[in-house]
Amino acid sequence: MGQAEWARDLAKRLLAERLPRRWAHTQGVAARAASLAPILGDQVETLTAAAYLHDVGYSPDLVDTGFHPLDGARYLRDVAGADETLCRLVAHHSCAVNEATERGLFDALISEFPPERSMLADALTYCDMTTGPDGQHLHVRERLAEIHSRYGPGHLVSRSITAATPCILAAVSAVEAALADVRQASAGEVVADPHAH
Repeated sequence: MGQAEWARDLAKRLLAERLPRRWAHTQGVAARAASLAPILGDQVETLTAAAYLHDVGYSPDLVDTGFHPLDGARYLRDVAGADETLCRLVAHHSCAVNEATERGLFDALISEFPPERSMLADALTYCDMTTGPDGQHLHVRERLAEIHSRYGPGHLVSRSITAATPCILAAVSAVEAALADVRQASAGEVVADPHAH
């Protein structure tokens, strides 16, 4: 069984029955992850696994601190035996450090799970922040607005998302630029192909 398949089965067990809407979102995020194979190559398997697992910390069975990235990452590390990269991606998805700060959990998050600074981290943020709560594709600005409307202006999640917005937009832009480069390169190959003979 591949890493992504393992992650899907685990996330389904934790989310599908008790949090069906969260499971719909998760499946949408994973589908976005799989679509990034042109820019990630072999790493797409790790990204897809992280996409399936990014919100498992919402599972009622896993809630400890109430901060889902940390609760999910701790479960993956301590119970599920997931590899370190997966745990770090889940712990820091969608610029989670901002919400950790709001919740007084910054030190715990950083000390237990050093940030994963890579294209994978940007890609997971891109997938999460362009997928709505029912799994539908949204523009990042629509997704940010949806989160604000769901939680309301005074909620710590809304404050955290406001603080995280520059980080989120930068991640989305980086992935979109990489996708555009790949599309441009493959279009160039198609144009150049008739002259190859």
